[in-house]
Amino acid sequence: MDKDKSIDHQLRATWQAVAKMYNEQAANYGSTMAMAFVLLTIDKENGTPSTALGPLMGMEPTSLSRILKSMEDKGAISREKNPEDGRSVIIKLTAYGLEMRKFSKSHVYQFNNVVREYVTEKELDSFFKVTSTINKLIADKEIYNAISQDK
Repeated sequence: MDKDKSIDHQLRATWQAVAKMYNEQAANYGSTMAMAFVLLTIDKENGTPSTALGPLMGMEPTSLSRILKSMEDKGAISREKNPEDGRSVIIKLTAYGLEMRKFSKSHVYQFNNVVREYVTEKELDSFFKVTSTINKLIADKEIYNAISQDK
């Protein structure tokens, strides 16, 4: 199959370009795209239980632990005991983390606004429908089950 017509190739190549763009911007602030994603995922007022962050972000615990450690070292987050469950920890944004969150959010808005200048609402609706369908097919395990049922 021609890579230009391969859905997975287009998704991967586009995501890699987006990730590179965000990482270049984040580097200007001594951060990474993954750290920015964490900043945007943490509830800015109440914090977020550490056990909830991984599933919210679709990230493995080991990778998330490494990112959280780095963010704590940079002073962007703090860890507090969860008052409702002493076994878990609430991740909270520090004043510096809140400031960095604003930068992250502004870059996400800028990306979305510029893309919306070049892509119509109808095209975006189609894009979201396609990505939603792909995610559902994967979640429902329809991709390879459908192939193995045909054999």
